[in-house]
Amino acid sequence: MSTVATSRPVTPTGTTPHRRTALDWRIRFGVLSLIWGFSFLLIKVGTEGYAPFQVTLGRLVFGTAVLAVAMAVKRERLPRGARTWGHLAVAAFFLNALPFSLFAYSELTIPSTLAGICNATSPLWGMALSLVALSEDRPTRRRVAGLGIGFLGVLTVLGAWQGFHGLDATGTAMALLASLSYPIGWIYVRRTLAGSSHSHLSMTGAQLALATVQLAFVTPLFTTLPSHFPVVPLLAIAALGALGTGLAVLLQYGLVAEVGPTTAQMVTYFIPVIATAAGVAILGESLTWSTPVGAAIVLAGAALTQARARR
Repeated sequence: MSTVATSRPVTPTGTTPHRRTALDWRIRFGVLSLIWGFSFLLIKVGTEGYAPFQVTLGRLVFGTAVLAVAMAVKRERLPRGARTWGHLAVAAFFLNALPFSLFAYSELTIPSTLAGICNATSPLWGMALSLVALSEDRPTRRRVAGLGIGFLGVLTVLGAWQGFHGLDATGTAMALLASLSYPIGWIYVRRTLAGSSHSHLSMTGAQLALATVQLAFVTPLFTTLPSHFPVVPLLAIAALGALGTGLAVLLQYGLVAEVGPTTAQMVTYFIPVIATAAGVAILGESLTWSTPVGAAIVLAGAALTQARARR
């Protein structure tokens, strides 16, 4: 639930030629926004019938299957080299296994709307971390101001002036930690796998496969096999994996290749809006004035943190 500079699952970079597709990029941009925006609703529905780790494992299985089919169609091979696979295993943990699991656990106690808004804080975390970890990222007044504004927005969403009354601290912390996990993974990838000769598709497929293996080991340790399999939550998990993880990644990198990362990453600013609308309209989640106002402030701050100085 991230784009190149934000939420949703970013993968290692490689350079591959990209053909312009027949479907206009604006339509694909809208589809990607809807898919990632509805992902938080699907997580909520999935956890109503299955344990969070089971939701995450199912999501990764279906997402990996979609990429496996895409790789077979394009005759792509998996990356080679123990070093590459080692770095991909770390990326899989921070970009897929950990945040997906944290979001699933968080939605046991917080609304999907709040989880979607917490996801929008990833650019804020990323900006703060990049100033420390990436020497080429220099602080500017605009970006520092964006970080402060974004933090103010988070406090507004959480209702800080009310003492965070009625807020589940554990669930909210998990959602925020999930959002923090993404930029940690991006920075690691940028420092270790940037410029790889392997294609985006092969690297992404390998990363999701490794995340699936990680969850396959963890899930049996903390859950038991379901005695029955509720259909609606199972369908939600299948959609979350096939669409929100598999198809979304393919759409994302197609957009990046065609219109560039700056335009493609703008999808981030639609995700919390769609997640909030879906949670309220479909799940009947309550909404106070501070939630949309705080979300708007968070997005404004996030936009400033992504701004680059003119040359």
